[in-house]
Formats: sequence, structure tokens, C-alpha cells
Amino acid sequence: MKKTLITVAITATCITAAAQTQELPLWPNGPKEQNGITTPEERREDWSVHNISEASIYIWPADPEKSTGQAVLICPGGGYSMQAAGHEGRDFAEWLAHQGTTAIVLKYRLPNAHPEIPLADAQQAMRTIRRNAQKWNIDPKKVGVMGFSAGGHLAATLLTHYDAASRPDFGVLFYPVITMRESTHGGSRDNLLGRNPTPELIDRFSNELHVTPDTPPTMIFFSGDDKAVPPVNGTLFHAALMRHGVPAALHIFPTGGHGWGFRPTFPHHPQMLTLLTQWLE
Repeated sequence: MKKTLITVAITATCITAAAQTQELPLWPNGPKEQNGITTPEERREDWSVHNISEASIYIWPADPEKSTGQAVLICPGGGYSMQAAGHEGRDFAEWLAHQGTTAIVLKYRLPNAHPEIPLADAQQAMRTIRRNAQKWNIDPKKVGVMGFSAGGHLAATLLTHYDAASRPDFGVLFYPVITMRESTHGGSRDNLLGRNPTPELIDRFSNELHVTPDTPPTMIFFSGDDKAVPPVNGTLFHAALMRHGVPAALHIFPTGGHGWGFRPTFPHHPQMLTLLTQWLE
């Protein structure tokens, strides 16, 4: 299928495009709610994005000679205060596209203590992918979600809070924040829920509490020496998936720390890609 591509604009202060891709606004007519961020958005050369108040998706079409019909929505991390859309977005998208998977990087609005906003963006992104499935050469029953750190929390929230049109078919979570309880990442919780969240709000966004037998199959990656997000976040979610009979895999590497994403300096990078490839297949 032929696809019309546009080149992301390059300026001294904007993202440097490593490849041609297509950017689409997620809410062409504007979202129902605003996150209250009025500082202009800042995109840096490392693909980190700050002060996000408008959501969009960036589409990397699958290599047409290898296309499997599969698609993955990618949610970069950044503590819900920014988004590391380079090594936790673009780099994975380029690799996935080369493997034959259409990759869609989500630039979600930062919550700024409006916790429903990132979830609304993730749900809308899944609906958008499925609405455009035929045009983008995607099988609407093979659309997963991938997330990193706080973006892993967003992906896990989508895996446990969805409707029929926004339900992912599978998930891949890299060193994800899962719980908003004691073992959380404090900065992510403050940015998502505010400084003094109610117990009800904490429980709503503690995703280990919302797993059901209908939760999509999920793979989880962690490093045992992660000092930013306690690896127990991964074990909590995996245990909940197991209790409900959901197919799942948990890989805790002995070293690597936090935030490695697609960086080849991660000591287990080749092994991670092998495991990920097997899971996607």
C-alpha cells in the first residue's frame, strides 16, 4: 500500500528527524479538557519534549517487504514531567518498522495533576490507529502498546482502563511505574495525581489493582538494580496477571539501572531485543 509521508520540520530547537515520518494531531478539533500548561512546547535535539499541552502521534510505517500487519503504540517516559522520545520513542519505532511492525509514537499531554488526560490521549490514539488501520496497512486485531517508566505506567493504565475500541491486543512494559502506593516513583505520582491525592485516586491509578482475566497479554522488563522505579512494580503487575490467568512474561536483568530504552550501552541490549522479537512474533 502506498503511503503519503511528510517530513518532520527541522529547526535549531526542534526535534531532528532521523527518518521520514508522518505526524497527526490527536485531537484535530481540540480536546475536551486542558492540562493548564501555557509555557510553549520545547523540543530538543535529543528528541526530549517539554511543556506538552497538545497531543499528536508520529507514524513509522512498516517496511512493506516485511510487514506483518502488526502495530505498536509507544509511550515514552519522563516522570510525567517531560518525554524522552528519542531512545524511548524514535529509536524503537525505527527498529520496529524495520522488523515489519508499524510504530506509532504518542506525544501525550503531560498531566500537570490532571490524571485523566494522558489516559484520554492513549485511548484516543488506539482509536485513531484502528480507524486508519486499512489505510496504514494494519490488522486492527494486532495493535499493542509499549511504554517506558512513567510511559510504562500510562501503557499499563491503558491495559487496565479501556473500552472496546481502545483495548490493546498486547502490552510491553519497560521498567514501568505500576503502583501509586508505597513502592511508586514519587515524581511520577506527584506529577500525575498532585501532591495530596485521595486514597480513591491512588487506587484508581494503581494498575495492579485493576487486572482482570480480560487484561491483554503483557511482557515486562526491569533491571534488578533500578534505583528510580523499584522492580517490585514489575512483580506486582506480573503477579496480578498470573492470578487472573493472563499470559505474561517478566524479565529482570541483573544490571542496567533505569531508563536504558534502546541504548546499545545497556549491557543486555541484544538479549532484550531477542526476547522482544520472540514476544512480538
